[in-house]
Amino acid sequence: MPEPLDAAMFDGVEDLELPIRFRNKWMGRILLCLENGPRRFTELQVPLKGITPKVLAESLRALERDGMVTRTSYGGVPPRVEYELTELGRSLREPREIWCKWVDAHVHEILRARAAAAGPGDAG
Repeated sequence: MPEPLDAAMFDGVEDLELPIRFRNKWMGRILLCLENGPRRFTELQVPLKGITPKVLAESLRALERDGMVTRTSYGGVPPRVEYELTELGRSLREPREIWCKWVDAHVHEILRARAAAAGPGDAG
């Protein structure tokens, strides 16, 4: 069983929209949460503060439909469901690491460009 997920895993990045998204802002984070083994829905909610249960369920279904994640149901009371990366989902690790290094190296340039594009007096 992998270590529990850190509740502060994404602190400080909730409001930063990345220039390219994997379907939505949560997909990459979900994949990262599943990187060390299977997780239950409630475990995923811990570091993904701000995601609604509906959006998490939709994102997990989309990842499952795309072949990135498997969903396994276990009988019992209460029933238990776990989500786990497939080989295809795990194959995104290296590109994600490269992408994260690129973002780390260029985030200030992106933010400056956004600020310049917004212009004076623009809120967005």
